[in-house]
Amino acid sequence: MRIFADLSCLVVVDVQERLAPVMADPRKVIDGAARLAAAATRLEVPVLISEQYPKGLGPTMIDLREAVPEEDLYIAKTAFSCMGEPAFVGKFEALDRRQVVIAGIEMHVCVMQTALDLRDKGYDVFVAVDACGSRFALDEETAKQRFTAAGIHLVTIEMVIFEWLSRSGTPEFKDITKTLIR
Repeated sequence: MRIFADLSCLVVVDVQERLAPVMADPRKVIDGAARLAAAATRLEVPVLISEQYPKGLGPTMIDLREAVPEEDLYIAKTAFSCMGEPAFVGKFEALDRRQVVIAGIEMHVCVMQTALDLRDKGYDVFVAVDACGSRFALDEETAKQRFTAAGIHLVTIEMVIFEWLSRSGTPEFKDITKTLIR
């Protein structure tokens, strides 16, 4: 199943100042989520960003805030699943997109519960494994196995971006491949 820019949205889960640095590979998550967010913004793919208890865990990392500066796209939550937060659900459903690309932390907790809830509601869910992370490698590896068993698609940042682009030679392709493809 391909990911289409006009059918999908990006959900970035809890990449926050006091949470991201304790991940096993924080730069992977921060840089990966920021690259996806920048590509989504350039291609007009809607983006929503959750913040788990921001009073305690701080705001979203600056890398993401620079890629997505619109404050109304950031939703505070206390539920682990984004779909357990009414404010998030309202904004998400208003997007009217059937495909959801997810990046963020922790992969085995908030990303997992969000992905499972979305899949249970009939959405096509894609988890960008190189834009997600957990504190411990075992949790991350086990999460990947569980996603696969649940029918949730594991993808990479480049898979998502090139599927969103769909073709070369466009101004978007030239801009994105210069700045976001490694």
